[in-house]
Amino acid sequence: MKMPKWLKISLKVLSLFILIVILVIGGVFIYISSNKANVLALVSKKLNHNLNGKLTIADIQPSVFTNFPDVSLSLRNVTLRDSKYPEHHHTLLDAKIMNVSVNMLALLKGTVSINHIDISNAAIDLYTDTSGYSNTAVFKKGSKKAKVDDGDSGGPSAQLHKFSLTNVTVIIDDDHKQKLFSYDVYQLNGIIDYHGDNWHAELGLNLLSKSMAFKTENGSFLKNKTVTGNLIADYDGKAERINVKGSNFEIGSIPFDLEAKFAVSKKTSEFMINVGAKQILWRDASSLLAANITPTINKFNFDRPINVKATISGSFGGGSPYLHVEAIMRNNRLSIPGGVINDCSFNGVFTNNRDSRKGNTDSNSVIHLFHLTGKYSNLPFSIDTGSIVNFAKPYATGNFVSHFPIANLNTLMGGKVVKFGSGIADIRLKYKADIVDYRINKPAIAGTINLKNANINYVSRGLQLTNSSLSLNFLRNDLILKNIRVQSGRSIVLMEGKVNNFLNLYYNSPEKIVLNWQVTSPQLYLGEFLGFLNSRKNIKPKTANSGNIIDQLYNVLDKGKANMHIRVDKVYYNKFLATNATADILLSEDGFVLNNVSVKHAGGSLKLNAQVINQVDNQNKFILSTIISNVDVHEFFYAFNNFGLTSLTSDNLKGFLSAKAQIKGGLSDKGVMKPNSVNGYATINLKNASLINFKPINGIGKFAFPFRNLDNISIPNLDAKFDMRGDKVIINPMKISSSVLNIDVAGTYSFTTGTNIAIDVPLRNPKKDSTITDKDELAKKRYKGIVLHLVAKDGDNGRIKIGLR
Repeated sequence: MKMPKWLKISLKVLSLFILIVILVIGGVFIYISSNKANVLALVSKKLNHNLNGKLTIADIQPSVFTNFPDVSLSLRNVTLRDSKYPEHHHTLLDAKIMNVSVNMLALLKGTVSINHIDISNAAIDLYTDTSGYSNTAVFKKGSKKAKVDDGDSGGPSAQLHKFSLTNVTVIIDDDHKQKLFSYDVYQLNGIIDYHGDNWHAELGLNLLSKSMAFKTENGSFLKNKTVTGNLIADYDGKAERINVKGSNFEIGSIPFDLEAKFAVSKKTSEFMINVGAKQILWRDASSLLAANITPTINKFNFDRPINVKATISGSFGGGSPYLHVEAIMRNNRLSIPGGVINDCSFNGVFTNNRDSRKGNTDSNSVIHLFHLTGKYSNLPFSIDTGSIVNFAKPYATGNFVSHFPIANLNTLMGGKVVKFGSGIADIRLKYKADIVDYRINKPAIAGTINLKNANINYVSRGLQLTNSSLSLNFLRNDLILKNIRVQSGRSIVLMEGKVNNFLNLYYNSPEKIVLNWQVTSPQLYLGEFLGFLNSRKNIKPKTANSGNIIDQLYNVLDKGKANMHIRVDKVYYNKFLATNATADILLSEDGFVLNNVSVKHAGGSLKLNAQVINQVDNQNKFILSTIISNVDVHEFFYAFNNFGLTSLTSDNLKGFLSAKAQIKGGLSDKGVMKPNSVNGYATINLKNASLINFKPINGIGKFAFPFRNLDNISIPNLDAKFDMRGDKVIINPMKISSSVLNIDVAGTYSFTTGTNIAIDVPLRNPKKDSTITDKDELAKKRYKGIVLHLVAKDGDNGRIKIGLR
């Protein structure tokens, strides 16, 4: 078949066009090759135009087909230095290879129009010295309006549409503003479209961020982190702002959303960068921050990824950038200094500009945690808004709420002070506390702590409390205690109390704490509270500055004082029963003091003041001052176990006793009087008394009065004074006038050895002396007749031996 005529013509035209192109290309190649020096001079002249320094090019090679139809010129060993390079020695551009795409037709006319630049194996160093001078001054200020390049007019070149960087180091070093940005650009490709004063660019990015320090002393953001992805940038010529948005954007292999704005006018160089990650580990996020922030952040950690968004804004012209970070946490595990919070959830915000008037500083930084919930040491809690304020001198604030079985406290307390059984705790506190070494220190609190139906073992005192409750109300610096019910065995105690200036003294001077109690009780069994006689068990005191809440609680319980004003209907102690008891008791680190004690007992009354001190080594020293008024002597001796006497007991006595005593002695931690420990004196008055089956008297009777019945001796009145000296009782001269016998007694009675009692016994029968009212006559008759002088001394087997003296 014959070829159609139109096709023949078309092929000829195409062949002619190809031939012309080949000739043109060949001509350009021949032109450049044969006029290399001229072309190099043209390119150098063009690139040096409007430079306040020097651009040098070692060699130039043509590459016609690289960016056809433009001609690509490969520039080798290109350096660009400003006029002050000899002073600062920072080369702005040092490129091994720099490919420049120029317009082929313009080049044939003897002019250079650059549309595309590729730079590889290069270093870009933008330097600003401490005076504010920058080597970017190499670029002269030009006209704002674009002009068509005529080659010699000095106007700007044609707009750049493409550029790329390969293996290029970029450093922005600003000594004046203390900023340092350093990047290893593995690959950066860009395409730019112009629309009047506006332009649109698409960038492909792959680099290593070695430093992004907005203030060098604070360290770098994104230090040694890879940054990859695609960017779309738009320039608004009217607003003089560049808007950037990223896609497939990753920092350190972690996907991020990215949006940024940069103001590029002469008046400002502000920027704002928004980044966000839906799933990022805490340590990965902290590694993106500056060195001044990272150590603090790394004191904490979350096991599972979090959702985080961050805003960084500021000015390239100076100052620290503004930071705003938001995080969402759900059912995570939070590690904090000194513990772990499980099931942790919150919405968190961090900013370094809490007060807009104070700048972007550590001291103006704050973390807000909204709707914080979790479990700490098995204790569930919630904080509606918790804050950590002032990173330079941090403190924490918030509202703490918790409701849990009281037994859960055992994990936190560790059994060091108390152990809890059944019961419920309800805590609602507003707190403010310093943070020292990333731990809560000396919190100031306001609010309430309520315990209900609690079983408590006070370990250090060996006390068991059941079905107890209390309400602690922290008001300003004071502690108010209400609705307190303490039960130990059969004892039930109701209390109200207050500690003035509690929060200040709690941390600084626990020994000055005085808890003022108002105590009432229907019945009190003192034996159930003998734990207060015990020395502390298995707990080593620590200083108030230990920083540990439990150790501090121990210090307060150990050193604090309690001033108790007591009203008790019935008081039981072993065999002792008292009614209508009132007392003022001061409990302290050294023991306790009883003041103004008054009770009804055995038909009479007792009043006393006492101290129990030096609670060490199962030894408690006591000091007792007492007045006894008209008590039944039989019941009194029975209630107090005969005061340690073995020969004279309650079974030997009847009558009514009044006495006054000042004694010192020792008690065991069971409340038992230590043998031979009593020192002091006692005076007694016994009325309408009887001495029943008193063996020492019976012994005398067998020797001297075999025919008298001495089993029941009535004593209308007896006055006596005894001085107690350890194991001995000094009997001051005492006259016993009875129905069957008169006796004068003086000497020493010993609980061990050393008894020596002089006994004078008139032999006459005083049975009818009760009818004599004249005292002088009665005294004469007392010694009428034979008087037997006896002595009671130690005998065999611990018995008392009585004989003549």
